[in-house]
Amino acid sequence: MKKIAWLLAVVLLAGGTLAAQSPKKERKRNLVVKEMNLKAGSTTQYLDNQKTYDDQGRKIEEVEYASYGQKSRTTYEYDPGTGRCVKEVEYNEKDKVVKVKKYEYNPDGTKAKQYNYAPNGKLLSTKVFEYSYQ
Repeated sequence: MKKIAWLLAVVLLAGGTLAAQSPKKERKRNLVVKEMNLKAGSTTQYLDNQKTYDDQGRKIEEVEYASYGQKSRTTYEYDPGTGRCVKEVEYNEKDKVVKVKKYEYNPDGTKAKQYNYAPNGKLLSTKVFEYSYQ
């Protein structure tokens, strides 16, 4: 009888822990986070950064601002099967594409390669990721 009560307590505690973690992930869905700056001695705030997340909690856009307006913007695309980021597009202050990054992954989910492209589609460089455990 004590074993059953103990087992039931463990299951209930584990379930409570999982339920407690779930709302945090839920809060990140369809979320927009704005970071505001306030210069010393001033009462005027200005937008510094804005991040937008999709209904699965993945960042889909990040916009950086300066006092004059948009400084840069990056959009993120994900593989529907794995949920991994497969493409980033970087834009300048005039919302023109300046760089495109595409990613390949190893079977274990770590990044294998990053391809950097010019706005016209020309490959500029390739970054290879190597992992070692010590």
